[in-house]
Amino acid sequence: MGNVGNPAIVLELDEVEAVARRLGLEVVAAQIRQGEDIVPALEALKGHADAIYIASDPMLHVHRVRIIVLTLAACLPAMVGVREYVQAGGLMSYGPNFASLNRRAAEMVDRILRGAKPADIPVEQPTKFDFVINLTTARVLGLKVPEALRLRADEVIE
Repeated sequence: MGNVGNPAIVLELDEVEAVARRLGLEVVAAQIRQGEDIVPALEALKGHADAIYIASDPMLHVHRVRIIVLTLAACLPAMVGVREYVQAGGLMSYGPNFASLNRRAAEMVDRILRGAKPADIPVEQPTKFDFVINLTTARVLGLKVPEALRLRADEVIE
């Protein structure tokens, strides 16, 4: 599921679909353009999906609690790239640590304010990623999370 009005999300969803096909998984896309599309999109997935991947962007992030409530009502385990969805009840997330990214951004702003030219500052990619699992959600969905997976998690919500 993703906001197809966001070109970056369209690219992400295309990549997810390509990887899923290579793994032999069937993809049912839920395309969102505005907040009003969320409920009908999730209703359409009921009975047609075993799990959901949410490609989060600012528009969907605003609606994350409603999205998670609806995925739980549909008994769909939700995987996202943003930990806040897991804190709201999603099953798991794996994505960049935004606190770390914000610190690096602040350091770059500091360098610019001290006279560095923005063009001289190299572009950086995230280096710290967090894997978060919500065991309470797993229990509600009747899923058993293997010990090996729990041990790999940076945070486990119980």
